[in-house]
Amino acid sequence: MNLDFSILQWVFMVLAAFIIGFSKAGIKGLDVLNVLLMAVVFGGKASTGVILPLLCFADILAVIIYKRHVEWKYFWKLIPAMIVGVLCGVWFGKGIDEQLFKRVISVIIVLTVVIMVYSERSKNTSFPNKVWFSTGMGLLAGFVTMMGNLAGAISNIYFLALKLDKNTFIGTAAWIFLVINFFKLPFQIIFWNNITTQTLLLDLIVLPALMIGFYIGLKLVGKVNDAHFRKLVMAITFLGALLILFK
Repeated sequence: MNLDFSILQWVFMVLAAFIIGFSKAGIKGLDVLNVLLMAVVFGGKASTGVILPLLCFADILAVIIYKRHVEWKYFWKLIPAMIVGVLCGVWFGKGIDEQLFKRVISVIIVLTVVIMVYSERSKNTSFPNKVWFSTGMGLLAGFVTMMGNLAGAISNIYFLALKLDKNTFIGTAAWIFLVINFFKLPFQIIFWNNITTQTLLLDLIVLPALMIGFYIGLKLVGKVNDAHFRKLVMAITFLGALLILFK
């Protein structure tokens, strides 16, 4: 990889870094946009190696801000299954049809959001606490995050279904993705060869955009109450899934 990019490609990369910071600050559901922007520049699989170090840095910032707002029981319900899902993603990552995979995932996300909306309207709160639900969502999130850094949509659905308040939602997700994204690093470096000195240099160049996005995201999320936060995350997650499906 060289750093000889067009102006439009640099704009896409800077915008993607900004969105990563903005999303990690608490405006959940925008993750798909940075994935799509980076994929336009590098291709789907190669882009995961550029994005991952930026995600790790943003996760550190998020944990520093939200470290006290974490529900550990949900952390431990999700983490083991996510680790297994990541390992499955490493194994299948080189042979799977990338476009088909993303379309299948987007359909799953859309259907799950529809089920969640129905659950909210019917006041049915039993299924989010079932072992099968947390295990299934964890496996799917781990697999998806290794394959395309798209686990944000899956975790959003999980935490929304649990009806966590805004800060607990953000704080628990911050700790989960701090652990998972650092867990993914050696696999991206050793097995997929997606992270190199050149990709790290590129990450350093766009890092200021990430930090600006994080700062603006913090200011904005502080003005959003819990009810509006749930609706915002649900809407953005749904639209993100549609973007993957029809891009």
